Formats: sequence, structure tokens, C-alpha cells
Amino acid sequence: MKIPFNKPYFTGKETEYIRAAVRTQKISGNGFFTKKCQQFLENRYGIKKALLTTSCTDALEMAAILINIQEGDEVIMPSYTFVSTANAFVLRGAKIIFCDSRPDHPGIDETKIEGLITSKTKAIVPVHYAGVACDMSLIMMLARKYELFVIEDAAQAIESYYTFHNGTRKALGSIGHLATFSFHETKNIISGEGGLLAINDEQFIKRAEIIWEKGTNRCAFFRGEIDEYNWIDVGSSYLPSEITAAFLWAQIEKINDIQNKRKDIWHYYEHSLKDTSKGFQTPVIPPFAQNNYHMFYLIFNSHELRQKTILRLKEKGILAIFHYIPLHSSPFFENRYEGQPLFHCDRYSKNILRLPFFNSLKKQDQQKVINALLGDN
Repeated sequence: MKIPFNKPYFTGKETEYIRAAVRTQKISGNGFFTKKCQQFLENRYGIKKALLTTSCTDALEMAAILINIQEGDEVIMPSYTFVSTANAFVLRGAKIIFCDSRPDHPGIDETKIEGLITSKTKAIVPVHYAGVACDMSLIMMLARKYELFVIEDAAQAIESYYTFHNGTRKALGSIGHLATFSFHETKNIISGEGGLLAINDEQFIKRAEIIWEKGTNRCAFFRGEIDEYNWIDVGSSYLPSEITAAFLWAQIEKINDIQNKRKDIWHYYEHSLKDTSKGFQTPVIPPFAQNNYHMFYLIFNSHELRQKTILRLKEKGILAIFHYIPLHSSPFFENRYEGQPLFHCDRYSKNILRLPFFNSLKKQDQQKVINALLGDN
């Protein structure tokens, strides 16, 4: 492909910091670069405790363990999301209750959540699709009313914020009891694979460290708080190596530059493609949400038009792709789904097209994408 959908961005410092990690002769994790990344993320986003993980999937699995998901517990989440959002809770025995998407945005329809709550509901998992906030005021109000946990799936939402009714602004991932982020190579800042568990409710901090370290109190041992460490809870090997953390630190250092470039790319698409009569709509950003420029997508008026556009772009050497197949209609879940039709979720699945979006995307290549969409030579 002449213009790929994604191309990982490198700041130039990644290999330098990896070498530095190797020179410390401590590369197994929870070393210098791990602590450096975690402290930065805590301070920048107002997270009480940040723990790097090997993936966002692992962070979600840790969250499911932390809130003690048991067989038969119900967890409400959007169907229009990546499989990890659901799988982490299915592994613990939960019953997934899928909610439709908003009419104006692929994120969860917050107004439909309360009607899905039962005596078995344990948690709500809002997914900040494309880095655009769900209505966290409403979601947190429901959580307080029904005594539920909120776990923000902020995989795509680094550097994005939510504005409350009183004007207070908080980073996504710092609002729910727990939150998860991804540093997969398609995200704004990357480490190849990698993730983060954000802990905002202090009751979970001590146990999270234990789960993170294979079910042992090893973290407390290394801090000198105990004389030896033991197996005291369930857990797994969720922390990444120092190699991964060193790579991530090179990205974090340049986060402002990365975001400024992504902002320019996003707005150039928006300016060029908004208010056209080509059978598609550009993204809607709700008034309470901030755009973190994670992706740029179009919503076509029909599935047929989207498919024709994918083929036309491919003929021109441009890779644009669709996104999620709804989880409620997946081969794994379709025979288990007992809910109502999810009209908007299905509509987005059939009609969304994600455009090439990466930091090194050249303006002339972006213009080629735009010209191809508008039918210009």
C-alpha cells in the first residue's frame, strides 16, 4: 500500500533508552523506567495509582479480579467495542449485558444503561470510543445510585478529558473506580504492546499490586515493608519488562509534540470532508467531551457505499478499514444474546470507515486520501 492505515511513530529515543535499561542489568520489570512512566501518568492525569501492564487486555483482567467478579454477575458495556472489553469479565464468569451506541456517536448510549441494571449488576464498563468521552456524570450517578463499580475502558483515550456540569475537567481514566489504557502500536503513544491499569479508588491499590506481581506481596518486599514475600492472592504476570517501559518513556517524553501533530491531521480531514454531499458524515464530539485525535472516521449513509469506497481507495493504493463487528452478534456470543436489537451499534459496524491516521502522514498523502473520497483526480 502506498498509504497504509497505520505506521508506528518513533521519537528517536527508543533504542537509546532500551540500551540504558539493559545497562542497569534490571530488565524484568518494575524498575527505573516503569516507575518513571507510572509517576508521570499519575501526576499528569490525576490517577491515584498507575500500574503498567503488558496490554490493555491484562489491565481489564486485573480490574475484573479486583472487583471480585463471580459467576452470574452482570456487567454492562457497549457491544460496539473490542473483544477484550468483554472477555476479561467472561473469563471470571460474568454475564455480559450489551448496550446500544449513541445515535450521534459510536460510544455507549448512556440513557439506555439504567434500564439494563438488575439486582445482579456488578459494574458498568463505558468505552471511550475514538478517545471521545462517554457522559461520565450520568454514569457515575448511576453507579452511586445502584452501588456499582465503574471501569473506564480508555484504551483509545490517552490525553482526553471530560467536562462536568460545574465546569470541572478531569482526564478520562481518572473518573471511574478503575480504568485501563492501551499502548498498542495503533494508539497515540505506543510501546508495541502495552497497557496501564489506573486505580482511582484507594481500596484497590494494595491488592492491585499483589495481583500485578503474580499474587505475591513482592512490591512490599522490595520497598522494605516486609522481610519476605509470599503467595497471598490470585494474580498473574501482568507487569511488562523494562524494555517495554523504556520504549514507552521515549514516547511519553514527546507526548505534546505527538498530540499537536495528530491534532493537525485530524482538523485537516475535518475541514476538508465536513459538509460535503458525498454520502458520509464526519465525527460528532459531544459538548462534554474533548477530542484526543486518536482516529478519524466517516459514517456512510449505507453499507454498500462504504464497501465501494473501501475498494476505490484500495485501487488507489490507500488502506482505509472498517472497525468492530458487534460483540452481541459475534460467533462466540450470538447464541447467548438475549437482549433487544442494537440498532445504532449495527449501523456503525456496517457504515464506519476509518481513514489512514498516523503521525508521519504527509500532508500530500492526506490530500490524496481526501481527493479519493471526494472523487477528485
